Amino acid sequence: MGSMISKNRKKIVVFDLDGTLLNSLEDLADSANHVLAVHGFPTHPVSDYRYFVGDGVRKLIERILPDNCRSEYLEVCRKEFVEYYDIHKEDKTVAYAGVADVLAELNTMGMKIAVASNKVHDAVGPLMEKYFPGVVFDSVFGQRPGVPVKPDPRILLDILEKAGCRPEEAVHVGDTSTDITLAKNAGVESVGVTWGYRPQSELVDAGAGYIISEPSQLLDII
Repeated sequence: MGSMISKNRKKIVVFDLDGTLLNSLEDLADSANHVLAVHGFPTHPVSDYRYFVGDGVRKLIERILPDNCRSEYLEVCRKEFVEYYDIHKEDKTVAYAGVADVLAELNTMGMKIAVASNKVHDAVGPLMEKYFPGVVFDSVFGQRPGVPVKPDPRILLDILEKAGCRPEEAVHVGDTSTDITLAKNAGVESVGVTWGYRPQSELVDAGAGYIISEPSQLLDII
């Protein structure tokens, strides 16, 4: 979808994390199911987590808890998930094939790169250091206290302010409708990726400016 990324020269590419740079679904699912099992609640298949994750930890816990237990257990399960996931976030997580090469090439081109994630902020930096050593990120932002989760544009606008870039100089890359809506809300062009957690139809329906099926294609359109 789409033929070119805009005639304006781009200066920064901002990436979503889960489902875009890293396949972290199993670790997220295992951590969430652990918390559910501790409290005697039913667990969920890993495949279901493709739709549970992506909108922050609180929303994840809301989605996995039984309806009649949600209000009572939401906060304690959220806290337990964050603690357990912090220990197990690298157990099964892998970088998607080709992503590291694209990030390195963007560095070589002089393009700024950043990460905007709804994952807890303190977990994002260590994951970048683990899976993309040597890659230089202008900024790496996760979900911070007091800052609304995506698709609220605050996280993306904060990244652009730090980088000294205008919205028209940026591209946001992600795998869900949340990412596409975030880009729209910030006035940034969007690229949807099909190797992540959601189907291509979701990206189309959300109005992605461009859709790619391999990381290297990003270099072709910037």
